[in-house]
Amino acid sequence: MATPSMEDYIETIYLLKEQKGYARVSDIAEHLDVLPSSVTKMVKKLDESSYVVYEKYRGLILTEKGREFGEKLLYRHKLLEDFLHIIGADEDSIYEEVEGIEHHLKWDTIVRIGDLVEYFKADPERLNDLKKIKEKNQKH
Repeated sequence: MATPSMEDYIETIYLLKEQKGYARVSDIAEHLDVLPSSVTKMVKKLDESSYVVYEKYRGLILTEKGREFGEKLLYRHKLLEDFLHIIGADEDSIYEEVEGIEHHLKWDTIVRIGDLVEYFKADPERLNDLKKIKEKNQKH
């Protein structure tokens, strides 16, 4: 089972691979704001857990297990961002809030949030109704 820290690394590696086609230790370190030596240690753990294949000085690749999990983690992250947008969370703190909660929710809860997000996205009028409720509550 992956720890929250492992999840952050897998998500970052997956995201970098999607954006750039590769994920170097230096890119991961910059994205996560950690030292390259910390990345190397974690990548070795991820290799031992079969999420990546890592060869010193040659880079790393996600295994099928790592790719599937990375995709799932990125979905969770984007879903929570969408959810916070829908409920009217402060735009400036959404990323920080997602980072704070994403590791603490069970996957069943993520699925339920996904259902709710899809419900609101399916009919823009529902979103307008939700905005009206928020505006009304802010006046009181």
